[in-house]
Amino acid sequence: MEQGEAASPPAAEEKRGGEEEDDDDDFGYRLFPDRNKKPQSFLVRSFFTFHNRCQLMLRMTLDTNPYAQLLLEAMKQSGCTVFNDRHFSCENCDGCVSGGFDSATSQIVLCQNNIRQQSHMNRVVTHELIHAFDHCRAHVDWFNNVKHLACSEIRAANLSGDCTLMNEIARFKFGLKGHHQTCVRDRAIRSILAVRKVSKETAEKAVDEVFDACFNDLEPFGRIPHSKTDAKRAYRDFQNRDRYNANL
Repeated sequence: MEQGEAASPPAAEEKRGGEEEDDDDDFGYRLFPDRNKKPQSFLVRSFFTFHNRCQLMLRMTLDTNPYAQLLLEAMKQSGCTVFNDRHFSCENCDGCVSGGFDSATSQIVLCQNNIRQQSHMNRVVTHELIHAFDHCRAHVDWFNNVKHLACSEIRAANLSGDCTLMNEIARFKFGLKGHHQTCVRDRAIRSILAVRKVSKETAEKAVDEVFDACFNDLEPFGRIPHSKTDAKRAYRDFQNRDRYNANL
């Protein structure tokens, strides 16, 4: 999660404080107003710089980023091939989010008005692809089971690079032993609060109850990729593992 990511109906990437449970839960769709609008024609969209920039950065990520490339390959092998035009959508969003995974349409929403740097795009795409991978491989009940959402948020924060040392330093957050786990936990909680009308206590309880199992679920990377170099090694190992299995 970045200044806005998460998972499920556009699971939002970053979070807003705890919200009350009394109102009907809109599952975070309020953060993605373009989801309910009639799609604009290509000609109209082509005049908007944000949209063009978003599309260009997305293409760069899919073509060159090892985190994204590994996830795309893993989803293809799982029977969930990702197509750029079908499964990604650049849209305007609420200012507190950068992206989300809409499980109802199997689309990744990229917030074109909030993603301004390639490094940010790389993290958002990776984060949301992890949600998409979980959606592909498991029976995730995004809407009704907050523990399922919590597990995918933990995995996304852990494996996407959200909590790398450099990103935490950029947020003016420092820590020694166990800081990575603390970052993952905090960001997972914030993600849940962004897209669910639950109390902070409910979000914390859901995260804590599944944390150990989900933090240690490293598929498809096989490791925590703390850097692009780590991700490249993981991608190479994934490809070699596939070749090995093909020869069995």
